[in-house]
Amino acid sequence: MKYNSLTYQKSGVNIKAADKFIDYISYKLRKSKKNSNFKNIGGFGAISKIPVKNGIPYLVTSTDGVGTKLEVANDLKKFDTIGIDLVAMSVNDLIVQGAKPLIFLDYISIDKINLKKLKQIIDGIINGCKIAGCDLAGGETAEMPGTYSKNKFDLAGFAIGLVDKSKILKKEKIKNGDIIMAIPSSGIHSNGYSLVRKVLKKRKINIKKNNFLKKELLRATKIYVKEINNLCNQRLLNACANITGGGISDNIKRILPNDLSALINLKNIKIPKIFKWLKTQGISDKEMLKTFNCGVGFCIIVKKKNINKVKKYFSIKYQPYIIGKIIKKNRSVILNDKIHW
Repeated sequence: MKYNSLTYQKSGVNIKAADKFIDYISYKLRKSKKNSNFKNIGGFGAISKIPVKNGIPYLVTSTDGVGTKLEVANDLKKFDTIGIDLVAMSVNDLIVQGAKPLIFLDYISIDKINLKKLKQIIDGIINGCKIAGCDLAGGETAEMPGTYSKNKFDLAGFAIGLVDKSKILKKEKIKNGDIIMAIPSSGIHSNGYSLVRKVLKKRKINIKKNNFLKKELLRATKIYVKEINNLCNQRLLNACANITGGGISDNIKRILPNDLSALINLKNIKIPKIFKWLKTQGISDKEMLKTFNCGVGFCIIVKKKNINKVKKYFSIKYQPYIIGKIIKKNRSVILNDKIHW
């Protein structure tokens, strides 16, 4: 072999295919960014004027991925919802601080550029950003032959939000007697998929032939930005928690001050069909509550007098309902009663 015959493409990296994908992203962003704060798209960095008129602005950052939900997408060859998941996982964390999402960046690493797959993914990301009210300001697509096996890929997202100092949701705002309300999830969201896939493998379930699971397992994560930002603007929230890995107990505990506890009535939780199905597959109550959101995608902590005011900011499908209250006790989450599967 002649030394001068070696090329990047022969090593497994197709720059022409990558350029086509960048052209596609640029086209989609031009269509969606008529009123964008961002300039210099496609350059070395996105430039923005920070949209602040007055007050003391604080930046809030978050990064996350989609986990092994990607493997389900690969199995079904359906990639149009995981981009929404990617945005949701980061922006739903930002709003816990009271922030409004401003910027989203994505990182896609893949064994080989597959334009059909990547277009579906980026369409989902752009859609997710639209729902969240933020801009896809940039990203990176890395073709990595030798690192990923055939058809494998990974996603990561990074979000930046803005919140005025006076509107930051701090632990100190939580008071004894406050009410804990659950906002329904759209489904499993993006946590617990390693356990889901273990169930599918153990039970020898072919999801390609199961219409219920095909629909449920790739249902996009609910983005709560609009509702939570509205509540923050009306100063109706004392605190909130994004219910992801660790379930209700672990995630609510993260926002509690040292002298207060959360008392949760499990019997009040409304369980969607997908979690009822998972429970029949040999998973204990404890494991279900530790691994999945079990139908509670987000929790808000409000004053008792604000319960009805809060509800008007949500659609019928995502109406918040009471699952517990804050009590005077050293920081913990107490799970009362049994969950009704």
